[in-house]
Parts: sequence; structure tokens; C-alpha cells
Amino acid sequence: AKQESGALSALVDEYCNVWCEPDPELRRQRLLPIWSHSATYTDPTVHAANSDELLAHITKVLARRPGSKVRRTSIVDAHHGCVRFAWHVVQADGTSLPEGIDFMEVDDEGKIQRVIGFFGPLARSEDQ
Repeated sequence: AKQESGALSALVDEYCNVWCEPDPELRRQRLLPIWSHSATYTDPTVHAANSDELLAHITKVLARRPGSKVRRTSIVDAHHGCVRFAWHVVQADGTSLPEGIDFMEVDDEGKIQRVIGFFGPLARSEDQ
């Protein structure tokens, strides 16, 4: 069985908590200690080149689905500073959106350097 690192799990969980924090100033205070100065965030809807752009994007997302929470649904799988984990969004009414997966790079200081997110399950290949 894979063993997950407690430090990386805590980092990922705090990152998910940033996406749940309704107060913009508290959200900034939670993100900055774990976010490298040059870190980027990319998903199918946005490329954020810095913390300000990511925080602005999270503000827009939370405005569209107030009260929603991002929850990690898998172990944190990691090697060579690269991390992957599955997550889903639980909306305020308790319904869940389809699971996504994030790939994260962590720098030598243990801060997030890059996040690449994908939404929804991966379709099966026709050839399988």
C-alpha cells in the first residue's frame, strides 16, 4: 500500500481549504504561506500566473457556488516533488460535482510551485 506523507497531505488539505474560505482576506492569509512566489495555477477555465490571479479566480468560483467546499477524495500520491490527488466539490445543498484530479509540483521549501487541474473522470479509450 502506498504511504502518504503527512506534510504533503497537510499541504494539500490546506490548499483545498483555501478554495473553501469565504473571506477574501483570510483566503489570502491561508494561501500565501503555502504558495511559492512564482507559482502558477492552470485548469480548463483559467491560467493564473501568480497568487493575486489565483485568488481573483477563487473569488469568482465561490461567487458562482457560494458555500461550496473542495474536499480531497484520495490519498496524496507523491514522488520527486510531484503530487497528485483527487477531489470533488460539495455544494452548499450537499450535492457533489464530478471528481477532479490535480497535479502539483512542490518546491524545495515545501511550497506549492505549480498546480494543474482536470475536471471530471477520464473517458475510456475506444481501443481498450
